[in-house]
Amino acid sequence: MESTEEPEALPPPPPEIPPNVVPVQLTTDSVPEETKKISKPKRSPIARRGVGSRGQKIQLLSNHFKVSISNTGGHFFHYCVSLSYEDGRPIDAKGIGRRLIDKVHETYGSDLAGKDFAYDGEKSLFTIGALPRNKMEFTVLLDSFSSNRNSGNGSPVGNGSPNETDKKRMRRAFQSKTFKVEMSFAAKIPMQAIAAALRGQESENSQEALRVLDIILRQHAAKQGCLLVRQSFFHNDPKNYVDLGGGVLGCRGFHSSFRTSQGGLSLNIDGSTTTIIQPGPLIDFLIANQNVSNPFQIDWAKAKRTLKNLRIRVSPTNQEYRITGLSENTCKEQMFSLKSRASDGNDVESVDITVYDYFVNHRSIDLRYSGDLPCINVGKPKRPTYIPVELCSLLPLQRYIKALTVLQRSQLVEKSRQKPQEKIRILTDVMKSNNYAAEPMLRSCGITISSQFTQVQGRVLTAPKLKAGNGEDVIPRNGRWNFNHKKFFEPSKIENWAVVNFSARCDVRGLVRDLIRFGEMKGILISDPVDVVEENGQFRRAPPLVRVEKMFEQIQKAFPNAPPRFLVCLLPDRKNSDIYGPWKRKNLAEYGIFNQCLAPTRVNEQYILNVLLKINAKLGGLNSLLAMEQSRNIPFISKVPTIIFGMDVSHGSPGQSDMPSIAAVVSSRNWPLLSRYRASVRSQSPKVEMVDSLFTLTPDKKDDSGIVRELLLDYYRSSGQTKPAQIIIFRDGVSESQFNQVLNIELDQIIEACKFLDESWSPKFTVIVAQKNHHTKFFQDGSPDNVPPGTVIDTAVCHPQSYDFYMCAHAGMIGTTRPTHYHVLLDEIGFSADDLQELIHSLSYVYQRSTTAISVVAPVRYAHLAATQISQFLKCDDMSETSSSHGGLTSAGQTPVPELPELHRNVCSSMFFC
Repeated sequence: MESTEEPEALPPPPPEIPPNVVPVQLTTDSVPEETKKISKPKRSPIARRGVGSRGQKIQLLSNHFKVSISNTGGHFFHYCVSLSYEDGRPIDAKGIGRRLIDKVHETYGSDLAGKDFAYDGEKSLFTIGALPRNKMEFTVLLDSFSSNRNSGNGSPVGNGSPNETDKKRMRRAFQSKTFKVEMSFAAKIPMQAIAAALRGQESENSQEALRVLDIILRQHAAKQGCLLVRQSFFHNDPKNYVDLGGGVLGCRGFHSSFRTSQGGLSLNIDGSTTTIIQPGPLIDFLIANQNVSNPFQIDWAKAKRTLKNLRIRVSPTNQEYRITGLSENTCKEQMFSLKSRASDGNDVESVDITVYDYFVNHRSIDLRYSGDLPCINVGKPKRPTYIPVELCSLLPLQRYIKALTVLQRSQLVEKSRQKPQEKIRILTDVMKSNNYAAEPMLRSCGITISSQFTQVQGRVLTAPKLKAGNGEDVIPRNGRWNFNHKKFFEPSKIENWAVVNFSARCDVRGLVRDLIRFGEMKGILISDPVDVVEENGQFRRAPPLVRVEKMFEQIQKAFPNAPPRFLVCLLPDRKNSDIYGPWKRKNLAEYGIFNQCLAPTRVNEQYILNVLLKINAKLGGLNSLLAMEQSRNIPFISKVPTIIFGMDVSHGSPGQSDMPSIAAVVSSRNWPLLSRYRASVRSQSPKVEMVDSLFTLTPDKKDDSGIVRELLLDYYRSSGQTKPAQIIIFRDGVSESQFNQVLNIELDQIIEACKFLDESWSPKFTVIVAQKNHHTKFFQDGSPDNVPPGTVIDTAVCHPQSYDFYMCAHAGMIGTTRPTHYHVLLDEIGFSADDLQELIHSLSYVYQRSTTAISVVAPVRYAHLAATQISQFLKCDDMSETSSSHGGLTSAGQTPVPELPELHRNVCSSMFFC
């Protein structure tokens, strides 16, 4: 290593510029032609044009707490923080930053002009007003610095385990270590930017200023020892834990963020949930995680993956470490070199000894069962440090980030529900216990936060009238309706079909009888099934793909001439049958057979009706539609050819980082209908949120194989050779930071797809984002009930300038209703606020799978269903065959994305996803 005593050299040049290069000032002449073409004028989200007035007024409370700020004349100063060991090596350990910055604050308070810090835990630190100098360096000593964050000294065991000198060195390492902390000025943010944002003049400065306020809250929570997950905070309090099984706990906490709204600045506080590892003895966690009954049944290869990077406390020293791996051998067999002083006091001797022998005989620690189990390694790759399992305890508040099982997920959802009154009580307590008035940085900003919920006026829209069969009216009440004594609007016919039973225990004959009987009552004529195909018992334990293949061999015997039109498939497990993916793929991609999967446990009339709703929609029928749709009375839409898109991208769960993302776009067909849709689905690179296959030129540039062309051609064919003059796009699942990308990347692709079909065609666009993943809730003042279905809010807690509103179209039956937050990014069609809100409300009533209004417009829910169902195709065992390198490529590198099989032409324009 180089000596650190050299005279100070000039800092190196920035890494981007190679040596001997003189930067050239670009002129417009030197920009290549193609670059000039790319710089299209940027679209940005439109401003609000007005608010709605239709509907019955209702007084509500919202979980936004008013914030007043008196010091808007000051500035936040942003400093970059660089942390290193005293020899200049950067610090790689997580979580030490806050301790170092606290120590700087404590030790050098007077040098820092007594300023308080807002530190984000990483590289940014903010103060109110400037520090004395633009660049400041500090040397800090940290006491009791835990071992997983130093360089491998002080191992309780390992190559070079403690003898007397080692122990002195180890104590020194544990007691103090020297660090360098450097702060250099980066930017100055006027607090005035917050006031400007409230006037609707948002800028980068205002977003930065609000980010500083959010960082102050994060720091406030960190000082209380909370786990921080983005803007959510979780206390180490067992009363907030719920056991989800498998060694995983759900942990309740709260979310907080500052928001600009029409009512000024507010603090949005809401409940939040995350998943953590069960703290306590490591062995107890492993036994629960693998669902075994004792330590000797543990699969250690699996355990090694699960434990990597978890933090533990080791008894009896109470020292903390991070797990790096496991020993190759058991504790009784794993050898290491124990160094000790020779009897003459000078030479160092090395003796090979087992970990077990060292702990039992040299440290006098009684080991009951870990002798025959692997040891936990907390050392570096070249310097292992082994500890017997039973001395290890998992520290609390460690996130569990692997994918949850179906059972764990449903437990988490069920146990984190809170009724409106309970949520109000919990949030009121949070506001009291947080004691924001005592936070020094907030006080320096002159910020005070009200403890009262914000009062909001909402409006309850009237539910749209629906039509059932024979033109009968259906009047929804409280967001729901029924088909008692009514037929479906357009029933389908079921012939040439069969039942397939994958070993489900169920009265198949009774089920068939009920389907036929109730089907007839709803107008669906169902003939007797051609066959009931029972799974051959010998394949019950075979892999899913084999079971599906063998079942299809049996189906072919029952239908020797042509495949059946429709199959009812009985699955043995509820919700998570691994047959589902391969089965759907075989039916929809290979054979083009409509099919309905059931996992019947309790079969009653309501269950059969729900199944018939799905079957009828899949087979091309319509269960109900809007009365206005039938009478062609929908403003702006019934008279002008209009197509509605619903767009969603579904990503693999957190534990499956390599699963491709699935982009789905559904589109309306048979204009002037709004109740019938079809879907187009593509795979794309993992975790990419923008849909990258809306417009895709074939290699010869002669054709477009993208999603939009496929959907527009279908609309044209199904709507009497009509091209849509208006395109309404509902986009799900994007955050505010991505709105510009939706407007400038996705919308551009859609326009290009239109132009590719017809250069002279210029439809009008309306682009609306639907967000469910936010933290605004509404409560009826003084009532235990949720807000009524049809409630819309477009004042008070909405954005001061942008065009947004909240809608609760559905009746919240359990927990507290989560409104959908709609953002109108573009509206060339020119809807009034009332007409657009009524259209969106009506589109929550055209969902064919249920007899209730749903919480988001149906096209968005359909896109989500299509993406989820087709993502199951990729879970088939034969992934290896499909993952040839077609599909999208990530910007990061040549990652092949498995291409989805195409849907069979028989089903591709159907509502197969219902």
